[in-house]
Amino acid sequence: MIVIPDLLTPHEVAEFRRHLADVPFSDGKETAMGMAASVKNNGQADANDKRVQQLANALLSKLGAHPQVVSAALPQRIFPPCFNRYSQSQTYGYHVDAAIMRIPNTPDVLRSDMSMTVFLSEKEEYEGGELVIQTGFGEQCIKCDAGSAILYPSSSLHKVTPVTKGERIAAITWMQSMVGDQQIRETLYQLDQVIQSLLSSDTASREQLDKLHHVYHNLIRKFTNV
Repeated sequence: MIVIPDLLTPHEVAEFRRHLADVPFSDGKETAMGMAASVKNNGQADANDKRVQQLANALLSKLGAHPQVVSAALPQRIFPPCFNRYSQSQTYGYHVDAAIMRIPNTPDVLRSDMSMTVFLSEKEEYEGGELVIQTGFGEQCIKCDAGSAILYPSSSLHKVTPVTKGERIAAITWMQSMVGDQQIRETLYQLDQVIQSLLSSDTASREQLDKLHHVYHNLIRKFTNV
């Protein structure tokens, strides 16, 4: 479970919010699959609206180019982001994301390895609306600043608690990783973060960094599914 601060700048958040204020939203139950439909109570922007598609593509571009997203997820495919809205008393009970998702308007499918929520409302704008994820260390309750994101395994049971005041706006997406094994993916992420830290601190020699890169990329070759 990885928090990515400042995925979007304040200006980008404001632009997303401005455009989302003018697009149609419908009952989120219409897009829920299986048992999730019975516990989903929110609004979701119309994915067929061209303005929503443009916003989704803009966010896709940010995700595909963000070093920490690439390091943590090693994405092979990313589902076009969806935009949701929780008004007062709306919630999304415990559910697990579908393992296989069909990418809209294509014959392609995606295995959901990682889920992501990008927060578009400031924490002070609403009460409640926490993202709660069940982990081996108990429930983790997340409420991030606008522009920040949380990346977590799609296999996790999770929910959004009821909004009791204000409005919570966010984007959600799912990623199929080139490395399907969650434990291996986490190990590769930790190794890459150590390498990046050594690079930025200038405390390791070029020879040492080359050896670490050699190990990292050979592990990628061994465990990728492409």
